[in-house]
Amino acid sequence: MQAVVNTDDGIRTIDVDEPAGPGVRLSVVAAGICGTDVLFAGIGLKGFIYGHEFTGVDDTGRPYFVEPTIHGGECEECRNGHPQRCTEPSHGNLGIFSDGGMASTVVVPEYTLLALPPQLDVKDACLIEPGAVALHALRRAQVRPGERVLVVGGGTIGLLAAAAAQDQGLDVDVDTRHDHQRDAAEHLGFGKPGDGYDVVIDAAGSDTSIARSAQAARRGGRIVPLGVYLDSIPVPGSAISQVKELSYVSSVAYGRHDGVREVEEVAAMLATKPDIARTLITHRFPIEDAREAFRVAADRRAGAIKVVIEP
Repeated sequence: MQAVVNTDDGIRTIDVDEPAGPGVRLSVVAAGICGTDVLFAGIGLKGFIYGHEFTGVDDTGRPYFVEPTIHGGECEECRNGHPQRCTEPSHGNLGIFSDGGMASTVVVPEYTLLALPPQLDVKDACLIEPGAVALHALRRAQVRPGERVLVVGGGTIGLLAAAAAQDQGLDVDVDTRHDHQRDAAEHLGFGKPGDGYDVVIDAAGSDTSIARSAQAARRGGRIVPLGVYLDSIPVPGSAISQVKELSYVSSVAYGRHDGVREVEEVAAMLATKPDIARTLITHRFPIEDAREAFRVAADRRAGAIKVVIEP
């Protein structure tokens, strides 16, 4: 079968053996390229099949989203609904240091499967994963009704964070860098950025975005640095963060809320609001063109928001 891996010569589509072992076999339908995938490819991480945002169908044709968090289920964190914090040796993530979904076929644990609502196209459902990251960040910020939310960053996770906030009836604005991101934000009904926000989601992960987040937050506001910072997070100093008594709240991945999987909540939102997928998925490539797909995903000036590979 075909699979997408990183090599000494960059991203390549190669032939590999079919997956084996216990689990459910799926034919992959769609796999989104995450900013993390682009980052990992750029710094040369290799030795596994890429892809942690993916969907597929089983041998009966039933469509599924695959929640890529691998967890043991027995530790206190798992029992409390936080599988992303699993402390057991088996904890990991499909597509990050272990084989993921940018392949013709996968075999995954049954507990990772989420049956899709009939209104959600399996080709669009790869947005569930970044959508759950976004929803979880809002939960971590403990956003309350009536509060104002700003999202800094107009990529996939930023726009999905805004969509999740809007879905909860919140007043949400988006601060974007590129024109096509602003166009997408306006099309989805999000406001233009200002100041004085109760909650700011930093979905860009840069020195300038965390600084902008701190500047835009009201005194006593909360900031969730959701972008990937490989080293330290450059939190603005005393003149802003301490004077305004800002709270910085960490967030990673997704889990369960009141016993409900956050990926399931996002699937329901996407099913009832198909315009989100139509707006965010800007490019689709066959798996043999994965190298070009990664190039487009890395070039925001090309007009890309979410780039999807379709085996």
